[in-house]
Amino acid sequence: MRHRYTHLDRELIAQLLAELDLRRLFNQLLLAAGGDAERAREWMAELQERGFIDAGVDLAAFFEQLEEDGLVTRDREGALALSASGSREVRRSALEEVFAGLKKAGPGYHPIHSTGEGVEPLPETRSYTFGDELHGIDAIRSTQNALRRTKGELELAEEDLEVNETEHLTSCATVVAIDISHSMVLYGEDRITPAKTVALALTELITSKYPRDYLGVLVFGDRAKRIELGRIAEIQAGPFHTNTCEALSVARGMLAGRRHPNKQIFLITDGKPSAITEARGVYKNPYGLDMKIVNRTLEEADQCRRHKVVITTFMIATDPGLVSFVEKLTKINRGRAYFASPYNLGEFMFADYVRNRRKRVH
Repeated sequence: MRHRYTHLDRELIAQLLAELDLRRLFNQLLLAAGGDAERAREWMAELQERGFIDAGVDLAAFFEQLEEDGLVTRDREGALALSASGSREVRRSALEEVFAGLKKAGPGYHPIHSTGEGVEPLPETRSYTFGDELHGIDAIRSTQNALRRTKGELELAEEDLEVNETEHLTSCATVVAIDISHSMVLYGEDRITPAKTVALALTELITSKYPRDYLGVLVFGDRAKRIELGRIAEIQAGPFHTNTCEALSVARGMLAGRRHPNKQIFLITDGKPSAITEARGVYKNPYGLDMKIVNRTLEEADQCRRHKVVITTFMIATDPGLVSFVEKLTKINRGRAYFASPYNLGEFMFADYVRNRRKRVH
């Protein structure tokens, strides 16, 4: 029997409809429908029947335009299907949505293991010291200093020179591990769609701005499974337990062959570990924190540390027992942990990702 879970955020739909942004609404429904374009079309038609979309809006023309733009196609049965261009449009929409919600303040500085060779100038400057690269001299500020010191006479001295502060651009290999257990849609709260949105946004950010970085995605319930980036929109939660141990193991394997100096796992979960993989199959225990499962998971976290893979856990829960477990995992791995709601997840993930690529050079 196949299980499907869907949840539509009524406030978000109302906002999108108020702006009459049908394309953004369609993209949001696509995520909720697991990438099923035909189902998203049916939902839009239902919204119009129920009065959420004005009766004067020509939805048929809207979908014809999507076809003309190459964002959707038709399958053999004539149903709508998302094209490669449409998938890119969904990623761009996700990136815009996440960035629109980002706050200026971040969760703090995080050290990195290695730096890359590239450097990026910053707007801040400092006084020149012997050994600084000459191409880093800020000509405008240095000239202003000279004019100020000589009261109008353009005569440069070493004390006038200022150079731009710089940051190293690091190379990162990242695996996003998304929990698809039953708890991700439990009690009517949709946690899986925000997780997908952030994963899509990260994909677009990395491929467009950091093309040399690596991003892999896996999902985990009873078992962990790697998925292609193009299938992120199709992720759905199901009637599964939470095999965090195997998720970390599979993610570590995905990173093993990468030559990037910085390797990290972004672990998005809201439930306690309740399953591990054994030779005879999957051992499950949904009741409480089973120490057999906990210890195996913590051992895998230590293996990640030994292979210099940093685990950053984004915990969408505040249960004291789970908080204690995440704190132990973080301490063993020497990683990081954030306790966030599904709707500020992007703020924490983006800040952590970007800061893990940068180190100021003095």
